[in-house]
Amino acid sequence: MDTRSRSLSIAPPAALLLAALALSGCAEPETAVTVADLVLQNARVVSVDPEIGEAEAVAVRAGRILAVGSQAEIEPHVGPDTRVIDLDGKLLVPGFIEGHGHFMGVGEARLILDLREASDWSEIVEQVAEAVAAAEPGEVVRGRGWHQDKWIRPPEPQVEGFPLHASLSAVSPDNPVVLTHASGHAAFVNAAALERAGIDRETPDPPGGEILRTADGEATGLLRETAQRLVRGEVLVHAGGEGVEIAPATVERMIALASEECLAKGVTTFTDAGSSFETIDRLVEAAENGTLGVRLWMMVRDSYDDLVAHLPDYKGDLVDDRLTVGGIKLSIDGALGSRGAWLLEPYSDQPDSTGLNLIPVDEVRRTAELAMAEDYQLCVHAIGDRANREVLDIFEETFAAHPEADDLRWRIEHAQHLHPD
Repeated sequence: MDTRSRSLSIAPPAALLLAALALSGCAEPETAVTVADLVLQNARVVSVDPEIGEAEAVAVRAGRILAVGSQAEIEPHVGPDTRVIDLDGKLLVPGFIEGHGHFMGVGEARLILDLREASDWSEIVEQVAEAVAAAEPGEVVRGRGWHQDKWIRPPEPQVEGFPLHASLSAVSPDNPVVLTHASGHAAFVNAAALERAGIDRETPDPPGGEILRTADGEATGLLRETAQRLVRGEVLVHAGGEGVEIAPATVERMIALASEECLAKGVTTFTDAGSSFETIDRLVEAAENGTLGVRLWMMVRDSYDDLVAHLPDYKGDLVDDRLTVGGIKLSIDGALGSRGAWLLEPYSDQPDSTGLNLIPVDEVRRTAELAMAEDYQLCVHAIGDRANREVLDIFEETFAAHPEADDLRWRIEHAQHLHPD
């Protein structure tokens, strides 16, 4: 389904999406005669509501909480077709709401190498070697989760604490390798990936990105921030990003795995921090056919021209209250681990750099006006103190220019470093 091709009549965006088992409210008044679809009983119910306190049972109807109370209070809601589950004294709590994540990325992570537990660079090389042995010739080997600051020893040789690609290229001479940093704001690639992407000594750094090089100008294999897009045609570096075609079966698998991972951790509502209109369309299909296991509140991340063209058709609840679009996502800078956070002063261990500005300030300002006009939340990734200062200034200017807008819920995502001023 392509919702861009038609006009939608939709409700205003909800401030929160109620999880099926979130005990924060009821869809309708409790009555003794209303029969539930589902009753969970013989449980230790922690309602997180001081007026209710702890209870023993919960009744659910049409995906909403109907009643919470004792076994005796809930019993009248049980009808001949009610599904009753005895929890045998187990704990029952409201579903968690993930406040900032990347839903498709959660599913993608289950399909590639997990590099989070590697204690040093050599272990990552070993993981890749094993994957290459099982891969088809020329197949791209992907992984994510490494972080150089968590290794027990620095790699040798290295540039700025990052390894050189020679050892990785030695175990995978013919298969391109792309290993995304834990932050998602850098990737490390081997010689085959550099060659396939056409990256050499003459390749310029893209705006908002950097190809890390040795003293003699050779690419080390590290691609910072937007430089990752140079290999985007070979591998899905950032799930949900624009311009990468993924097989429909792979998309379905990613959605199923992301839903499974969330529900296994008790997450029933997920705030997705930036997906393209194309990805939203695919998630709408999943919500409509019942394969999306959680409620989603989504931020759109797409080109400015596409935002102008399509924002009116996407705002609000697209599939009942199971998928809601209410925000616009921008990233004004990168992350600390890749030294891409935009700082007021240079990095102490890299005195020639103050990080990276990924989006021109004027473009953020222009998008802020668009968000105001279309009644969307503006959600801006800002980690460095310079990035946060610029975003706060833009918010202040925009709010002052629109005093009629008195219920703005704009966000800074992360806000990791703030100057005392």
